[in-house]
Amino acid sequence: MAGNVVTGEMVEELILSGADIVKVGIGPGSVCTTRIKTGVGYPQLSAVMECADSAHGLKGHIISDGGCSCPGDVAKAFGAGADFVMLGGMLAGHDQCAGDIIEKNGAKVKLFYGMSSDTAMKKYVGRVAEYRASEGRTVEVPYKGDVEDTILDILGGLRSTCTYVGATELKELSRRTTFIRVTQQFSNMFT
Repeated sequence: MAGNVVTGEMVEELILSGADIVKVGIGPGSVCTTRIKTGVGYPQLSAVMECADSAHGLKGHIISDGGCSCPGDVAKAFGAGADFVMLGGMLAGHDQCAGDIIEKNGAKVKLFYGMSSDTAMKKYVGRVAEYRASEGRTVEVPYKGDVEDTILDILGGLRSTCTYVGATELKELSRRTTFIRVTQQFSNMFT
């Protein structure tokens, strides 16, 4: 596995160099600050669509890394051609995540941090090199208990997506999906 990249050309380079799976995504993660710190990034759906075509043409696979905040986003990643989807922010705060439960102002929280954050670099490398900048935040997320309900919600959304578009299995989803640009994804009348 290699990455992260956002163009078909880089996916091809990595697969031709021996990678079986390429991670796709620069900047869309929930705790990622790469776009702010570096000005570098690419819209995630466009990156997945372009990179999936390149990977599949060479019998490789891609992981969509970042940008999912609800089950519908997971379905869109698979619909765009992703073979796997990373869900850091969606899975943060559960029992199965590393870290202690912290009591803060009567609420339970867990820490969640990006792998390019100060927290991660100090934990895994010992320091942030002076020639680098942190490209991730450390945040407190509400404690969510066991991950099972979240996983069931995601799986239920994916099953419904397949039903709506006529896909009998997940890997068929990208052949049944058409994307249309919209300005409002859902009604927020009662939110």
